[in-house]
Amino acid sequence: MHTDPDCLFCKIVAGKIPSRMVYQDDELYAFHDIHPWAPVHFLLIPKQHIASMAQLTDAHAAMMGRMMVLVPKLALLEGCNPYPAGGFRMLSNTGAEGGQEVHHLHIHVMGGPRPWLRG
Repeated sequence: MHTDPDCLFCKIVAGKIPSRMVYQDDELYAFHDIHPWAPVHFLLIPKQHIASMAQLTDAHAAMMGRMMVLVPKLALLEGCNPYPAGGFRMLSNTGAEGGQEVHHLHIHVMGGPRPWLRG
C-alpha cells in the first residue's frame, strides 16, 4: 500500500499522530475532525495515499463505492439523525482552488442540529 511519509493523514493512519477513531478496516480509516464545524464531524479516508479526487482511477471505483456506502452507517452511529428529517453533509475539497488543505483524499461528514459553525 502506497503511503507518503510527509502526509499528515498517512501519519494518522500509521498511529504516529493521535486521532479519535470512528472506524477502521483494512482499506479505510475514519476519525473525528479536530476543529469540528458541526455537532457530528468526522473524516473518512483511504489508508492508501491518494492525493485527491483528481487522482482517482477506475482501479479505485470499488473503494470509493465502499466509502459512499459506509458514510450513512457511520453518520448514524456518530449521532446524525435519520433521513429524511435528519441527515448529513459530505464534502470533499479537491486542489487549491477547491479549498483542499491536506493533500490526501478525504471526505468530511457533518451532521446534527443546525446552525453549524460553517458549511
